[in-house]
Amino acid sequence: MAIIVPICSSSKGNCTYVGDYDSGILIDAGCSFRAICKGLELNSLSIENVNGIFITHEHIDHIRGLNQLTKRTDIPIYASSMVKDYFIENKVLYKNDFLFSSTEQEIIINDEFQINAFHTPHDSVESVGYKILYENKKIGICTDLGAVTQEVRESLLGCEMILLESNYDSELLRTNTLYPYYLKKRISSNTGHLSNELSSEFLCELVENGATRIFLGHLSQENNTPNLAKKAAEKALKAIGAENGFDYILDIAPVMTSGVKLTV
Repeated sequence: MAIIVPICSSSKGNCTYVGDYDSGILIDAGCSFRAICKGLELNSLSIENVNGIFITHEHIDHIRGLNQLTKRTDIPIYASSMVKDYFIENKVLYKNDFLFSSTEQEIIINDEFQINAFHTPHDSVESVGYKILYENKKIGICTDLGAVTQEVRESLLGCEMILLESNYDSELLRTNTLYPYYLKKRISSNTGHLSNELSSEFLCELVENGATRIFLGHLSQENNTPNLAKKAAEKALKAIGAENGFDYILDIAPVMTSGVKLTV
């Protein structure tokens, strides 16, 4: 039985466990080492279950715990070729002995996990999402993208389990008086983040192509709410005849884990 467990998911920190109760991988390490271990423990897991950590890009909300992870464990770290070079040049990791590229070829972990990276349009050194094949189940993790490109679409269509970004509500972002114009423009650009509307639109394609277990993740705590993101998704999916709880199961990835998980 495959599980997907968001340890943390927001604009302030992102980390997701994929696997089962014996073996798994982490996508990103954007909260502290202590928080990652605690989140795993809350879900009857351990850092000892983790056989690889796959980084999407170099922004701090995706790598905050990496230094301590490489100090305290020998878990292999995988990142895109350009992010790997960034880590080395900027001394991000405590040690680079177990740092590898995730974009040069398919990665096989313990003869169980097949992991393929795909590029996402985001304002970073190099940003990727990951498609994981595990126990004949296709699982997709995709956050930090301003638009759904053809590469993203081709990579995720057919996945049964998905964690997809639904970062902001367009109206909340527009009326946010604390955000300057340049920041609003950056977030809503094609290399920024995915809005509830764009996420919901893509979800319709995903459900029509076999997605049955969905997490909405990387929600902005300033420009979104779980209720707005969920309502937007359910409304779009209802328009194509799909009902939550019948045709698919949808939940919101928590800011910090509270035992919420999806299984397939």
